[in-house]
Amino acid sequence: MSADRTSVLGMETKSTAQGARPGRVAERLLADRHSLPLSIALHLLPGVLIVAVYLLIARPLTRAIGYPPFLGWAIAMLLALAPFELGLLLWLGRRRNGRFSLRGVVHYLDKPLPRGKLVVLVIPLIVWFLVVSFALMPMDSFFYELLFRWLPFEGAGGGLTDGLAGYPHSVMVVALAVCIPLTGLAFPVIEELYFRGFLMSRLSRLGRWAPVLSTVLFSLYHLWSPWVFLSRVVFFLPGPWFVWRKKDLRVSLGMHAGTTFLLQTLGTLALLLNLLP
Repeated sequence: MSADRTSVLGMETKSTAQGARPGRVAERLLADRHSLPLSIALHLLPGVLIVAVYLLIARPLTRAIGYPPFLGWAIAMLLALAPFELGLLLWLGRRRNGRFSLRGVVHYLDKPLPRGKLVVLVIPLIVWFLVVSFALMPMDSFFYELLFRWLPFEGAGGGLTDGLAGYPHSVMVVALAVCIPLTGLAFPVIEELYFRGFLMSRLSRLGRWAPVLSTVLFSLYHLWSPWVFLSRVVFFLPGPWFVWRKKDLRVSLGMHAGTTFLLQTLGTLALLLNLLP
C-alpha cells in the first residue's frame, strides 16, 4: 500500500474516531435514555429562554416600532427557540456523525407508515386539535382570570383578535403574515424534532407513559401561556401518543405544523378580508 493511501486511510480513521467520540456532555445527551431530572431540564429550559428574550428584547422592540406583542413572541422564538432547540440537535449531530446530521440524534424518522395511512391518521388529529382547543377556550379564560392576570404579557389572556386590538389594520395584517412561516410552520417543526424525536425517544423506559410525560412537559414548556396547560395536554396528547405507537415522527409533525399553519394562514386571510370582528 502506498504511503499516500496509508495517509488517507489514517485521516479517515481519525475522522471516524472523532465522530464516534462526541465528548462527555454530548455522550450524556445522546444516550439511549435520559434521567428524569435531565429530561425535565431539557424540556423547560427553552421556555425560560423564550420568556427571558421576550421580556428583555422582543417586547421593548415591538413597543418601539408600534407592533403588537404577538409579533414579539415570534421574535423571541426566533432568537431563543430556533438557536437552542435546532442548534442543539445540529451540534449533537455533528459531534456524533462528524457532520451536520440528525442521524442518531432524532428518532422516529424511518417513515414506517405508508403515505396514505399517514394522511388518514393526521387529518383526524388536526380536526381533534382544532375542535378540542376551541371547545376548551372557556376553561383557558377561566384559569387566566383566576390565576394569571398578573403576568406581564400584554394581550396574552384573550384570543388572537384581543392581542391585536388597538393597532392599525395594516400593522395587524403584516404582523400575522410575517408569522406564518415562523410560528405557523418552522417553529412547530423544530419543536417536534426536539421534543418528540429527540427527548421523547429517550423516555422509552416509561413505555406507554412516555408520550404522556412528553406532552405534560411540553405543555409546561409554554411558560408564556400557563393557563392553557390543561387544555394543551388534552388536545395535544394524541399526536405524541401515535408517534410513540407508530414510531413515525411525521404524525405529530403533520398534526402540529398542519394545525398551526392552517390557523395562522386562515386568520391572516380573514383579517385581510375584514372578516374578523
